[in-house]
Amino acid sequence: MKQLCLFVLFVFFKTLITKAAPGDVHIAVETRQTALVIRVDKDQTPTLVHLGSKLRNAAEYAAIQARGKRGEDYTDIYNSVYTPAGSRNLLEPAIQVTHADGNPSLDLKYIRHESQSMADGVVLTKVYLKDPQYPFEVTLYYKAYQNEDVIEQWSTIRHTEKKPVTLHKYASANLYIPAQYYYLTHFHGDWANEMNPSEIPLTEGIKVLDSKLGTRADLFQPPSFLVSLNKPAEEEQGEVIAGTLSWSGNYQLAFEVDPLHNLRIIPGINPYASAYSLAPGTEFTTPAFLFTYSDKGKGGASRSLHRWARKHRIPQGEGNRLTLLNNWEATYFDFNEEKLSALFKDGKKLGVDLFLLDDGWFGNKYPRNNDRAGLGDWQENVKKLPHGLGYLVKEAETAGIKFGIWLEPEMVSPKSELYEKHPDWVIKLPNRSEYYFRNQLVLDLSNPKVQDFVYGVVNDLMTKNPTLGFIKWDCNAVIYNAFSATIQNQSNLYVDYVQGLYKVLDRLRAKYPTLPMMLCSGGGGRVDYGALKYFTEYWPSDNTDAQERIFIQWNYSYFFPSIASCNHVTDWGKQPIKFRTDVAMMGKLGYDIVVSKLTEEELTFSQQALKTYEGIKNVIWKGDLYRLASPYTNDVASSMYVSESRDRAVWFTYLVNSRYKAGSQAPIKLNGLDPAKNYRVQELNVYPGTTSRINTSTATYSGNYLMAIGFNPQVDTRRTSVVLEVNEVK
Repeated sequence: MKQLCLFVLFVFFKTLITKAAPGDVHIAVETRQTALVIRVDKDQTPTLVHLGSKLRNAAEYAAIQARGKRGEDYTDIYNSVYTPAGSRNLLEPAIQVTHADGNPSLDLKYIRHESQSMADGVVLTKVYLKDPQYPFEVTLYYKAYQNEDVIEQWSTIRHTEKKPVTLHKYASANLYIPAQYYYLTHFHGDWANEMNPSEIPLTEGIKVLDSKLGTRADLFQPPSFLVSLNKPAEEEQGEVIAGTLSWSGNYQLAFEVDPLHNLRIIPGINPYASAYSLAPGTEFTTPAFLFTYSDKGKGGASRSLHRWARKHRIPQGEGNRLTLLNNWEATYFDFNEEKLSALFKDGKKLGVDLFLLDDGWFGNKYPRNNDRAGLGDWQENVKKLPHGLGYLVKEAETAGIKFGIWLEPEMVSPKSELYEKHPDWVIKLPNRSEYYFRNQLVLDLSNPKVQDFVYGVVNDLMTKNPTLGFIKWDCNAVIYNAFSATIQNQSNLYVDYVQGLYKVLDRLRAKYPTLPMMLCSGGGGRVDYGALKYFTEYWPSDNTDAQERIFIQWNYSYFFPSIASCNHVTDWGKQPIKFRTDVAMMGKLGYDIVVSKLTEEELTFSQQALKTYEGIKNVIWKGDLYRLASPYTNDVASSMYVSESRDRAVWFTYLVNSRYKAGSQAPIKLNGLDPAKNYRVQELNVYPGTTSRINTSTATYSGNYLMAIGFNPQVDTRRTSVVLEVNEVK
C-alpha cells in the first residue's frame, strides 16, 4: 500500500513539473558555495527555482525543473519570488496591499535586474518588479557575501498613486524550497529562561512564529530558526538553512508546506495591527532577512553566520572587547561615591579593563532608589554622586580602569519629572488606565522630539565625559495600550517606533563610531541583527546561573558569534568559581561579584584566569566554533574554537549531569583541526592547589588522531569543568 501511494505521488508530481523555456531569463545570486536562482518566463513572471548548492556551470541553472503550475484550470504560481495577494495566488502572500482606489489586488511582473560588485567580495543584485495596472513598484535586493556564504535579502516598496496605499503585509523575503521532508528548529522561553530549542516536522499547512510585544520583541521567542531538509540535521552533517530577521520589533516567520509539498518561508515585520499607510512618492524598506545554506549541518551554517557578523555587521566585530566589573550585585541601588571608589580599586585588583555603574545613579526630585521612579530624569543624583559622573570617570581612570554607565533611555517612570512635563511623549491610550511593565512606560520614539531627547541623553553624557568607556543600554518594558499622540495613522506605530529607535542609533553611531555599547534589553529580549548593527555586544539572559548559561549560550551560538555574547561571572549559581569562570569565558568575559568577599584562592584563580583569557580571547572570539557534545544528549557539553590557520584551538567541556559516575567516560572527537599537523594538549584554568590530570609533558597527537579517535578531557563530578588549549607542535 505504501509503495502504491508513493507511486501515485510520483506520477502526480511528475505532471506538475515545469521546464525552463528557451527564452527564459535566469538570475543567479551566488556565494562561494550557495546559489539562489530566479527564473523569469515569457510572461515576465519571476519564480524561485533553486536555493541550495552552487553549480559549477551557471548555464545549467536553466535545466532545473521546478514544480510550479498545475494546468490551465489551476494557474496559481506556488514558487513566486515575492508572492502578491488578491490576484491569482491562493497561498500565504509576501505582500498584500489596497490601492488608492480601493482595489485589493496586486500583480508583480519582472521589469529588469542588475548586479554590482561591492567591497570585500560582496555582490548586490536588484530585481525590479511592477504592477502592470498601477504605478506600484517593488524592488527585491539580494546582497550575496561570497566568502561568508550568507545572503541578505530585503525589499523596497514605492508607488506614485494619487493617494496613500495601505500595505497590509510587506515581508522581507519569500523563499521556496523543494525537499522530501522539512524539520524546523525554533526557540522559545521567557525572562531568565531564553532560547529553549524545539524541533518539529513541518507538514502541509502553516506554522507561524511571531511577536506582538512592540519592544523586547523576542522575549518569548527570537526571529531566528533552523530548517533541516530531508532528515533532521546533525551538527556537522545534513542540509540546513539558518535564517534570522534583522528587526527589533514585532516580527512574523511563516513556514508553509504547500499542496505540492514544497516549503515556502516568508519572514518579515508582523502585519498585526500594522497596516501601513504609504504616501505617494515615498519608499518603504523592509528589514533585512539573513540566511545561509549549509550541506555541512548546523555547525556549517552557524560558522558562516559568525564570519559574516564579525566582518560585516557587528561594530568592531574583528576588534577588541573590554572585560568589566559590574556593581549591581555588590550594591544594587544602595551606593555612594565612597563605595564606588572602593569598587574601582577592586576592579583593578581583579584585573578587568572597566568598571560599569548600573541602575540607580540618577534622578533628584524622584530619586532612583528602586525601580519605581526616576526613569527619564537623566541627571546625577546629588545625594549619591555630589561631584557628578565626571568625578567618577576620573576616579576610575586614576585607579587604572575605564568607567562605563547604565542607561534605559527608551523608558519613563510615571513618577518622574519627564512624565510630568511631557505626558504626550508616552505610548498610552488616552481613555484607558495605564498599565505598567516593571513599573514603567515606553517613550514614543515615533515622535521626532522624543528621538531628539533620547539622542541627547547619550550625547550629553559623552560631551561632558568624553573618556566614558562603555554604555549598557537597557530596555525592560513591552508596549501596552499602543497609541501615539503624534502620528495620525495609529497602525503605523509599531513600525515607526522601531524606525525611530534606529534613527537615534544611526545618529549616535555616526558621532561615536567606536564607543562600546551593550544591548541589554531585560536579558535576551532584543537579540537580532537589526539592533546589533549598532551594539558591540548583547546580554543573552539575566539568568547567570552557569549551569543554565551553558544551554542558553549553546543555542544563541547557532546565530551569533562569541565576541558579541556578554557572559558574566556572578553569584547567581552555586557552582565553584572555576566552573562559573570557565562557562563565562566562552564569550566576552565580565564579572558581577563582590570582589572583597572572594577567598584568597578564588581571587588568585580569578586574576590568573583573566591573564589566561587575555592570551586566548582572540581564538574564542574569532575562531570557528565546533560544538562537539550536546548538553541535551550527553552528560557533558563540549565546544571548541579553532583559529583560522588551524594552528591553535581552545576547548571547553562542562559536566551537565551530576548523577553518579556521570562525565566524559569516552574520548570526545575533535573537529576543525588540520589532520596533517601535530598538536599538544594543555590544560588551562587549573585551580590553585590542584593538579591537572592532562599529561602535556611529551605527548603529541596528529590532527587526524584527535578527530578520528578523540581525546578524553576527564570531566566528572569531582572535575566539573575543563578548559584545554590545543597547540600545533612545529
